[in-house]
Amino acid sequence: MIRSVLLLCILVLAGCDFKEREKATSANSEFVETELAPADSLGIPVYKFDELEPLLNKKDDKIYIINFWATWCAPCIKELPYFEKINREGEAHNWKVILVSLDMPSMWKTKLIPFIKNKNLKAEVVVLDDPDQNSWIPKIDKDWSGAIPATLIYSRNKRKFYEQTFTYDMLNKELQEFQN
Repeated sequence: MIRSVLLLCILVLAGCDFKEREKATSANSEFVETELAPADSLGIPVYKFDELEPLLNKKDDKIYIINFWATWCAPCIKELPYFEKINREGEAHNWKVILVSLDMPSMWKTKLIPFIKNKNLKAEVVVLDDPDQNSWIPKIDKDWSGAIPATLIYSRNKRKFYEQTFTYDMLNKELQEFQN
């Protein structure tokens, strides 16, 4: 019986297309099999760092809250409702929330876009697709280890970086300091 099962397995494997076997045995098969969404089909901007950088350095009268997050980051997901609440309050306080997703391209179509829709995110969401983290992380903050969630809050006159999670009260307190 065992020989019959073994023989059947060998015949099935031998009959498989080589590429299919490679996919099935690859440690990264979830990434190999995922269809990548073209950036222009997502409905949200996808930037390299040099294209994102102007959003991190505006000189108008607003306070900007730039949150770096990903759908695979549990602490990021936990704090998103606080950023959404702050975003809803933004017009009255002259601030703007921008959520910068660091999700991998293989996740945009299958994870990121459904997440944005399911959570009904209203804050502006952009994707940072720049694999040269060693170059752009220190440009955001020289002390940033690269861990997320991370948040940059800035205005024309003040800039502060936070490598931490936020509660609504903590975030609101920081924003009050920017308004004074």
